Amino acid sequence: MAIVKNPLELMMDAYENGYAIGAFNVNNMEISQAILGAHAAKNAPLILQLSSGARKYANTKMLMDIIYSLADQYPQIPIIVHQDHGADLETCVSAIEAGFNSVMIDASHYDFAENVRITKEVVDFAHAKGVIVEAELGKLGGIEEHVSVDEKDARLTDPAEAVDFKAQTGCDTLACAIGTSHGAYKFQSDGKVDIPRVQKLTEVLPGVPLVMHGSSSVPQEYVKIVNKYGGDLAGARGVLEETIKEASKLGISKVNIDTDLRLVMTAMIRKVFIESPKEFDPRKYLGPARDEIQKMVEHKIDVLGSGGKIRG
Repeated sequence: MAIVKNPLELMMDAYENGYAIGAFNVNNMEISQAILGAHAAKNAPLILQLSSGARKYANTKMLMDIIYSLADQYPQIPIIVHQDHGADLETCVSAIEAGFNSVMIDASHYDFAENVRITKEVVDFAHAKGVIVEAELGKLGGIEEHVSVDEKDARLTDPAEAVDFKAQTGCDTLACAIGTSHGAYKFQSDGKVDIPRVQKLTEVLPGVPLVMHGSSSVPQEYVKIVNKYGGDLAGARGVLEETIKEASKLGISKVNIDTDLRLVMTAMIRKVFIESPKEFDPRKYLGPARDEIQKMVEHKIDVLGSGGKIRG
């Protein structure tokens, strides 16, 4: 299967069968290996996301070469390669030309009419190439790539607007603001997904897979490791996994996870550096980080209910 030719079919399987596909951000080889290893162990479909920042940092071709190599090693895993938070048509076009089969156009920081105009422009181009499009309606708080939204300016997705937006743009999936937030500092206390809003959005948008952004849970065991070994992540909190699990059964078909990957890698590298200060072989600190990321991703697959969901 590897990189799927019909990504919407994979999304609809999740939607129709009450689970979510984890969308994990890729930045380097070790993170990619950990993600694929976890999905092979759990027999789970996968979305690999590349942000604009990751593409600039590591070079799009380099990251795609890593993905193609891993797809060859794990041909049983159906993979969607997704442009995360594309800021404009140009970004989405470049992703499609690089081989992505899914793109997100994030024009949510504009007013409704401009969001519709930009999104439809991307949808028209992508659909002609057989690529699916994720759009966003509503505003999540926090910082993600080109978008920074203060909590006071965050706005939850309005179901009535969502119906109109889908009709006007023809987007395939819709990222909704449902109480989550980007980054490691999401809440003053444990955060909960707005489940009634998810239920309402699923009701008014039948057949439309919904997407949850800002859904890292910021596991406190890793926050403690970071802080124990010289870091400063006091107050970092994420989304309660129980509510992510519940939302995944109610129409949320794609759940984005990036912060948790960064957190685990940082925790394990810091631990090696402090416990073994003479160590300078990158394999000796990147290796443990890779192993721990795989362990964490396997847990996320259990939360999302995507394990054992590879068909055929």
